[in-house]
Amino acid sequence: MAIGYNTLEVEVDLGAIRNNYRVLCEKGYNVYGVIKADAYGHGLIKVSRALESEGADTFAVGTVAEAVELRASGCTKRIIDLLGPLDEPDCMALAENRIIPFVGCFDQLNLLGSVARNHKLEIEISLKFDTGMARLGFSSEELPDLISRLEELPQIRPVMASSHLATSDDPSYEGYVEEQTAKFKSILDTLELSGISVEPSLANSAGILKHDKINFCAQRGGIALYGGNPFGGTEWEALGARLKPAMQVSTKIASVHKLNKGQTISYGCTYTAEKDMTVAIVCAGYADGYSRHLSNNGQMCINGQRANILGRVCMQLTAVDVSNIPDVKFGDVAYLLGGEGGGAISPEELAAWWGTITYEVFCILGLNPKSYIE
Repeated sequence: MAIGYNTLEVEVDLGAIRNNYRVLCEKGYNVYGVIKADAYGHGLIKVSRALESEGADTFAVGTVAEAVELRASGCTKRIIDLLGPLDEPDCMALAENRIIPFVGCFDQLNLLGSVARNHKLEIEISLKFDTGMARLGFSSEELPDLISRLEELPQIRPVMASSHLATSDDPSYEGYVEEQTAKFKSILDTLELSGISVEPSLANSAGILKHDKINFCAQRGGIALYGGNPFGGTEWEALGARLKPAMQVSTKIASVHKLNKGQTISYGCTYTAEKDMTVAIVCAGYADGYSRHLSNNGQMCINGQRANILGRVCMQLTAVDVSNIPDVKFGDVAYLLGGEGGGAISPEELAAWWGTITYEVFCILGLNPKSYIE
């Protein structure tokens, strides 16, 4: 990113991430640290080291490139690549860096087997099964053919098996979790009878915190590591009460001025002042990842209080109402996420105004320059 491109600062509290990992470990065991997509925007290397200090010995990343980056940083722990190889260079990188790929289709398995055979490599893999997500993974019906194919590929050694829950955060779909769990258990039993012994994982963050019966030998801690409550807005919300948000996003105020009754502000004249007001122009906009969906909808935290967004979010500027917030001036800090006092903005609130989920908020805002506190 070019110097001076924007003024947003993303502050990541590594102590909060360590706290959240401990919370997950109280409910689960052998919890993998899911740090894909630059640790959900929080920083791949910094987060991995923080989790390693808490005893994490397995890390799950999104792509082969991310796995290689983590290994090159000096990480000696077990690394899982959730997407798996897409071409021959990916396969070679996996083997050379001792990375365990998820493998969920025969095309992928055959590619890996061909590379292993041609280069006389032995590669450990995690078998990925579809139990209800309908996204990636071998189906139950493909299991006999998969077992036969693995017998023909002695260079490929399954050491893990996984599936992904589709509704573990939704109280109205608890039965679907049970269905997926039963399918996964049946798959594991078939593998065991065939002599394939694997370390299974099914539970994600919501699964760890709520669904005790699906923990198996390992679990994958994701959004909860970063303080996103997977149950926000549901009857299970209290289960995530001890999670601490790790990301705080702030910027500066470029101007403070009056807005007279009847005046409009920003593009399209979508907001008209109903009374005389004081507005602050904040250095944040959609070029920084601060969504235009927040126009006339979201809030910021300034001097510990909430300030409503007025009019449309612009490319690098957003107007907010500071009429009832004393002493706001040029150069003051405005928090887009987090903040001080009772006006602090939670990830769930920002996501709701945005019309999205906390995952997207973290990943997009996390593209801005980051600083860290321990």
